[in-house]
Amino acid sequence: MTNVRTLAAGSATAPASPLTTPPPHRHRLRAVTPDEAPHSPGAAPGGGAARHGAPPVAELLDAGATWIPAPQHSLPALPGQPPMVGYLVLVPAEQAAVPRPAAPAPTGDAIVRIDPEQRTARVQDRPLDLTYLEFELLAHLVAHPHRVHTRDQLVTTVWGYGHVGDGRTVDVHVARLRRKLGVEHRASIVTVRRVGYKYVPSA
Repeated sequence: MTNVRTLAAGSATAPASPLTTPPPHRHRLRAVTPDEAPHSPGAAPGGGAARHGAPPVAELLDAGATWIPAPQHSLPALPGQPPMVGYLVLVPAEQAAVPRPAAPAPTGDAIVRIDPEQRTARVQDRPLDLTYLEFELLAHLVAHPHRVHTRDQLVTTVWGYGHVGDGRTVDVHVARLRRKLGVEHRASIVTVRRVGYKYVPSA
């Protein structure tokens, strides 16, 4: 992962660019030595403490980071402002890696269990063979037990805003889910007349 830091060349704390001046397309990059690393505004030259307590910029980086001067032709030129001196900051991959978000936790009750990460549904440890939309519908109902969902709400949440259809689509999928839940647990998906459906955990 590479970050770009820029400092005004006219700043008293900005080091002189260590690059030579070959044609722009032939620039070579090299690591900056510790005494060349730029400092934050107010930092004393040579890596001393800042006059106002601000630490050197280099001290704000993780251990193992490397400074590399950026080619002058790759930096923006601001009208009326002195040239910019840019630095690439190279950070080891293991430090730059973005942590993965926590996996969604399984939901359900003692009878029906939904694992969103593995996309599995089980009824009393019996796996259910569900289509994509059947799984999404059952997972949504089980995640909100006792809540009444209108058919329009279910179409919007499960099928998405771009779906073209009506409440009959929900009725068909609920009927399929009830068959797959089996005789003992089909009543867990309760019909609320003239409204929609809700999930009531089995006793």
